[in-house]
Amino acid sequence: MAENASPRFLTVAEVAEMCRVSRMTVYRWVHAGDLPAVRFGKSFRVPQAAAEEFVQRASLTSSFGEDDETGTHAVG
Repeated sequence: MAENASPRFLTVAEVAEMCRVSRMTVYRWVHAGDLPAVRFGKSFRVPQAAAEEFVQRASLTSSFGEDDETGTHAVG
Protein backbone atom coordinates (compact mmCIF):
# COMPACT_ATOMS: atom_id res chain seq x y z
CA MET A 1 0.00 0.00 0.00
CA ALA A 2 1.26 3.48 -0.80
CA GLU A 3 2.52 5.63 2.06
CA ASN A 4 0.45 8.64 0.97
CA ALA A 5 -2.93 7.01 0.30
CA SER A 6 -4.99 10.19 0.75
CA PRO A 7 -6.12 11.86 -2.47
CA ARG A 8 -4.49 15.13 -3.52
CA PHE A 9 -6.81 18.01 -4.29
CA LEU A 10 -6.17 20.87 -6.71
CA THR A 11 -7.55 24.38 -6.54
CA VAL A 12 -9.64 25.76 -9.37
CA ALA A 13 -6.69 28.00 -10.28
CA GLU A 14 -4.34 24.99 -10.48
CA VAL A 15 -6.77 23.10 -12.74
CA ALA A 16 -7.18 26.20 -14.92
CA GLU A 17 -3.40 26.50 -15.27
CA MET A 18 -3.07 22.79 -16.03
CA CYS A 19 -5.73 23.02 -18.77
CA ARG A 20 -4.64 26.48 -19.94
CA VAL A 21 -8.13 27.91 -19.54
CA SER A 22 -9.65 30.56 -17.29
CA ARG A 23 -10.84 29.84 -13.78
CA MET A 24 -14.38 30.66 -14.93
CA THR A 25 -14.19 27.82 -17.46
CA VAL A 26 -13.24 25.40 -14.68
CA TYR A 27 -16.15 26.66 -12.56
CA ARG A 28 -18.47 26.06 -15.53
CA TRP A 29 -17.17 22.48 -15.88
CA VAL A 30 -17.71 21.89 -12.15
CA HIS A 31 -21.24 23.35 -12.11
CA ALA A 32 -22.18 21.43 -15.28
CA GLY A 33 -21.04 18.20 -13.66
CA ASP A 34 -18.31 17.61 -16.26
CA LEU A 35 -15.54 17.86 -13.66
CA PRO A 36 -16.05 16.40 -10.18
CA ALA A 37 -15.21 18.68 -7.28
CA VAL A 38 -15.65 18.91 -3.53
CA ARG A 39 -16.66 22.08 -1.77
CA PHE A 40 -14.44 23.10 1.16
CA GLY A 41 -16.00 26.12 2.81
CA LYS A 42 -16.48 28.70 0.08
CA SER A 43 -14.07 27.15 -2.41
CA PHE A 44 -13.98 24.09 -4.62
CA ARG A 45 -11.23 21.48 -4.78
CA VAL A 46 -10.83 19.01 -7.61
CA PRO A 47 -9.29 15.60 -6.97
CA GLN A 48 -6.03 15.44 -8.92
CA ALA A 49 -6.94 12.05 -10.39
CA ALA A 50 -10.25 13.45 -11.67
CA ALA A 51 -8.51 16.45 -13.24
CA GLU A 52 -5.96 14.23 -14.98
CA GLU A 53 -8.72 11.91 -16.24
CA PHE A 54 -10.69 14.92 -17.49
CA VAL A 55 -7.67 16.19 -19.44
CA GLN A 56 -7.02 12.71 -20.86
CA ARG A 57 -10.66 12.32 -21.88
CA ALA A 58 -10.68 15.77 -23.48
CA SER A 59 -7.49 15.06 -25.44
CA LEU A 60 -8.96 11.82 -26.79
CA THR A 61 -12.13 13.51 -28.03
CA SER A 62 -10.64 16.76 -29.35
CA SER A 63 -10.84 17.51 -33.04
CA PHE A 64 -7.95 19.94 -33.34
CA GLY A 65 -6.76 20.23 -36.90
CA GLU A 66 -9.86 18.63 -38.36
CA ASP A 67 -12.50 20.78 -40.03
CA ASP A 68 -16.07 20.13 -39.01
CA GLU A 69 -19.14 21.06 -41.02
CA THR A 70 -19.06 24.70 -39.89
CA GLY A 71 -15.34 25.17 -40.31
CA THR A 72 -14.94 26.09 -36.64
CA HIS A 73 -13.40 24.21 -33.75
CA ALA A 74 -14.96 23.72 -30.33
CA VAL A 75 -12.51 24.32 -27.50
CA GLY A 76 -13.03 23.80 -23.78
